[in-house]
Amino acid sequence: MANPHFQNMILWAGNTDATEAKKDQPMFMPYPSDQTFYGYFNDFVTYNSGDWTITTTEAGGGNASEEIISGAGGQLRISNDDAASDSDFLQLKGEPFRLSTSKRAYFSARFKCNDVDQNDFIMGLQITDTTPLDVSDGVYFISVDGSADLLLNVEKDNSVDATTVATMEDDTFITVTWFVDPDRDAVYYSINNATPVKVSNAKLPDDEDLTISFGIQNGEAAGNTLTIDYVNMIVER
Repeated sequence: MANPHFQNMILWAGNTDATEAKKDQPMFMPYPSDQTFYGYFNDFVTYNSGDWTITTTEAGGGNASEEIISGAGGQLRISNDDAASDSDFLQLKGEPFRLSTSKRAYFSARFKCNDVDQNDFIMGLQITDTTPLDVSDGVYFISVDGSADLLLNVEKDNSVDATTVATMEDDTFITVTWFVDPDRDAVYYSINNATPVKVSNAKLPDDEDLTISFGIQNGEAAGNTLTIDYVNMIVER
């Protein structure tokens, strides 16, 4: 039987720049016993707080919370307390991922924010840090208070290449993807499964162990939410 792993990535990597839109972006899921790739996938049908390092600021009149809510496929809703700069950030315990320009890696997530230009939020891969909005190393999507723009940051040792990749809409799911393609010597991103776009891998954080990281910080004195449908991270061994 043919090995099904990474078939779309292999097809896509064989394209030229002129023909890359004719093939799928690398959507794949290796078997749990696979010896070529390792990864983590969570569809948030269930949620265990003990799996996550949670950094919370609660200066308002209530509390932050994380809960599973109804939604096709499962959804995790993060709710902040209601003071300005209250926040709730989750990072998968341990740092199981190491990136390299010579190895394939793939991250994808689907999420939404209730008020995109009144919050700071992040989604992606970072070092474990109590200030995820100001980390030194990671490959992650970020939006800052006062703007609906979504950026992809490729950051190593506090030096970052930032690319504006989308304009968010309130309470509207967005699917975000980035992947490392060693055959092209580049990082690519895709928004809502559109044609992948090439960016530099010069600042790929290849000397740190990283983990899945996401969360939200209020930009105003009001409780806000970040809802995650799924997160997916796969790396070539």
